[in-house]
Amino acid sequence: MVPNVDAFRAVDVLNGRQTMPARSFLDQLPPGSWPLLVGEWGADSRVHERDEELPLGPADEQVHIVLGGCVRQERHPFGTVEGAPKITRFRGVGQLLGEAKLIEPAAAVRTTCLTTTWVMSCPVPGMNLLLRRRPHIQLALLRSLEDRNRTDEMIYGTMTRPPLERVCGLLVHLAEVAGTADTDDPGHLTILGPSQKDIADALLLGVSTVEHTLRLLRTPAGQGGLFPDGVLRSGYRRFVVTDLPSLRAVARIS
Repeated sequence: MVPNVDAFRAVDVLNGRQTMPARSFLDQLPPGSWPLLVGEWGADSRVHERDEELPLGPADEQVHIVLGGCVRQERHPFGTVEGAPKITRFRGVGQLLGEAKLIEPAAAVRTTCLTTTWVMSCPVPGMNLLLRRRPHIQLALLRSLEDRNRTDEMIYGTMTRPPLERVCGLLVHLAEVAGTADTDDPGHLTILGPSQKDIADALLLGVSTVEHTLRLLRTPAGQGGLFPDGVLRSGYRRFVVTDLPSLRAVARIS
């Protein structure tokens, strides 16, 4: 089920009362900076539906800050001919999308909303001007991008690790940047949007390998799984992490 935008607590977000994922751009902002962004572009915040592409093509002149939801970004470094490899990454709340446009306005990346997604859209010239005038905001952005690069290396770039560790690592990452707490089941985190194929594409694994790994995480130990009660429930484009510490231990993420 796609969440409605009320689940993002719009008033709390725009008034700075909602905690952002650790090390994201919005989490890195020093005190007093968020109202500056809201004052500039908060009125332009908008909702995009699942499967809708964000305007991040060559002719688009905006970057976007994710306030709620989850997106998939795809790059094609060797072109889009059939069989050419692509790079798939997931981005979530608090992150700035389209950062390459701040350097090269014609830069593009295909960005698809995996859930109802709420973004604050910022004109590239205005964002560049703000970053020049407010070095502390520029530093927050640079820190968040460096952390994102390091996380990408750890989650997506460790090809020699076993599939179980890699899938668990990605689920932990998604829980942190796009997971929502379940009020009926404390400690459970729901991840909406990514499909098994999305996960396979992102990790460069076969879909059957991902399916097998998810089955091991869902199934109780007495029925052939890895954990006494399982650590995951899943449905169509929906994962519920029921034991994040166990997933983190398998992924060896501190």
